[in-house]
Amino acid sequence: MVINFNAVRPYLINWWPLLLGFAALVLPTYANLFTNIWNEADQAHGPLVLMVVLYLFYDKRQAFSQPSSPAPRVGWVIFALSLLIYILGRSQDILMLDMGAQTLLIVALILQFKGWTTLKAVWFPLFFMVFMIPLPGFFVDAVTMPMKIAVSQVAEHVLYWFDYPIARNGVILQIGQYQLLVADACAGMHTLISLEALGLLYLNLVKHDSLARNVTLALFIVPISFTANTIRVIAITLVTYYFGDAVGQGFVHGFAGMVLFLVALLLIIFIDSTIQRLVKLNNAKG
Repeated sequence: MVINFNAVRPYLINWWPLLLGFAALVLPTYANLFTNIWNEADQAHGPLVLMVVLYLFYDKRQAFSQPSSPAPRVGWVIFALSLLIYILGRSQDILMLDMGAQTLLIVALILQFKGWTTLKAVWFPLFFMVFMIPLPGFFVDAVTMPMKIAVSQVAEHVLYWFDYPIARNGVILQIGQYQLLVADACAGMHTLISLEALGLLYLNLVKHDSLARNVTLALFIVPISFTANTIRVIAITLVTYYFGDAVGQGFVHGFAGMVLFLVALLLIIFIDSTIQRLVKLNNAKG
């Protein structure tokens, strides 16, 4: 991605007071995210999502230069609401409200200065910001454990079918002399969120006109995430079995995370291509 700073300069000149005020509000939040939350393994997708959001806004920069009709009344209402949510989130250390207020504040500023047409044009970058918001711990824990158990069960059955000496106790896999714990990062809610973001970004980039096709692909993200997680666990288990625990839990474990997203992306492309072929066959028959 190459940024043309000459194209950005007019916005920096005209909007610098707003940008300065906005930065004063959000920079402490991002300082906290970079030094704490985003340093955790299951939240490592945060900086990547932030870069994608910045690129998506940059890609839609022409929308801010188009003629539009501001909606100041609605904008001021949302502005006041966003500040109240921000104050509550910052004072009570509720990161979900703190981050959510940021999105509302951007919506308010766009409505005040540009209006509904511009807001409609940049709806996807605003929506994509949701994936930066950390979910409440109790919700993540409640969803993650059933997902880990299901992934562990499938991995156990698949390896058992291929005659590997494997057994399972909860989310602990025993293969040969080695025990492996299926951790949250391997099959948790955060992985599902990251893959959902990847799938929606793919949909936005390919720009399908068919709503049914987009919805179908979005729904397939959940089984794709489950499949990719299962493949990741099986791969780490086999590496550990053949090369030892030090190799399986070392570089290979981290590399498997990148393989996870590659597998998920390939599955998304495969399903998209399959849907496209089925649509063409259906149209040919019709």
